[in-house]
Formats: sequence, C-alpha cells, structure tokens
Amino acid sequence: MRRADRLIQILLFMRGRTLVTAQQLSEALEVSERTIYRDMADLLASGTPIDGEAGVGYRLRRGFEPPPVQFTAEELLALSLGARMVAAWTDPALARAAGSAARKISGVLPEASAASLDEVPIHAPGRRPYPVELMEPIRLAIAGRRKLRLHYSAPEATSERIVQPLGLFFWGNRWTATAWCEMRQDFRSFRLDRIDALETLEERFEPVSGRTLADYLNREREAREAEDLKAAGPRSES
Repeated sequence: MRRADRLIQILLFMRGRTLVTAQQLSEALEVSERTIYRDMADLLASGTPIDGEAGVGYRLRRGFEPPPVQFTAEELLALSLGARMVAAWTDPALARAAGSAARKISGVLPEASAASLDEVPIHAPGRRPYPVELMEPIRLAIAGRRKLRLHYSAPEATSERIVQPLGLFFWGNRWTATAWCEMRQDFRSFRLDRIDALETLEERFEPVSGRTLADYLNREREAREAEDLKAAGPRSES
C-alpha cells in the first residue's frame, strides 16, 4: 500500500471512533506500530486535526472530513465482484441493496472508472444454495437479538430448537447459521437447507460471556490451531 493511501486509510479508520490506538491501526492496516507512529506524526505536522499521543491513543476532532476516496483498479474489481456475489448468493433484500450500492459507487466515479465496473471479467452465477426465504429473517433476528425456533432435520433425527442466532457463514456451496442452542447449551451451526421451519420469537437475548459470536470464533480458531499442531507432528531433533 502506498503511503498516501495508508494515510487516508488511517483517517477513514479513525472516523466515527472515539479513541484508536496504534496497535489497532497496525493490525487493521497490517503494518508495524512504528510505521503508524511515523504516519501519525506526519498527519499532525500537516495540520490534520487529531488529538492524542503515542502510547495513549488518537481521535479525530469533530467536523473533520477525510479527503475524497480514490479507488485502484484492484479495489474496483473487488467492489464489483463483491456486489455480484452478494446479489447471487444472499437473500433478495441484500441483493437489491448490493445493486443499489454498486450504482451509487458508479455514480460518483470518474467515467472511465465507472465503465470498468461493468467490464469486470469475473462473474458469480446466481445459484442460491439455500431456501431464500430463510436468510432475511435470520439476519434480522441477529440484528435484533431475537430468539428463533427452528425445526431442523439433521441426518440422524429431526428436532425443534430454541436458539440465540449469532452469525451467518458461507462455505462456498451452502450457508449455515451459528447460534447458541438452548437445548444443547452450546454453540451449534445449522445448515439453512436443513431448516424445515423457522419462527422469530418475541423473546430477546443479551450477550453473555462465553456465548457470544466472539467466543465462538475464538474457540474455532483455537481448535484449528490445535489441529495444525497435531498435523505438524513433533519436531525432530537436529
């Protein structure tokens, strides 16, 4: 990433956040904290209205607007492909939103850049691998922290579950809904194409330590790391 692009990325990352640390910026932009400190010093020296200091954190003063964003050819490719994938593989409401977003982006781009969006040679054929009517209510239940009642057909049995939906995951040819299952008192992932019926309940749930999406992702990451270590086997002595 060019330095000028990185400076803009720093400002965009800081926008809307109360306080940002150098560690957060370095992780988001995949550079060292030393690089972030140099960039912040350059931004301050140029008169950018930033409050804060090294070792504490930084924030943009209210009212500051970052400069207009310029997209590279690769970024335009990613945006166009992303919109096509959303349109092809998600529910109709998100598909319409993706098309609207793509038109808005195209409308503010220079003519040559806008034309390149329509000429992207990578396509996502529209084959939704799940019952399309399920995804939107699951998304809305996640956003509203509403419990769901599922009638689920697993290979071994059919069951009814009350779950606290946490996230949706796409595996290339199917979607799954990850949730805290009240019957199993554990995380479970449910294939959307095996959900026979779904009901959004009035009852809401609050995040509880050990039952959040972050907890699930941490457990999955630890499981993958353990599998990688096991696959690597013991180190041989040299």
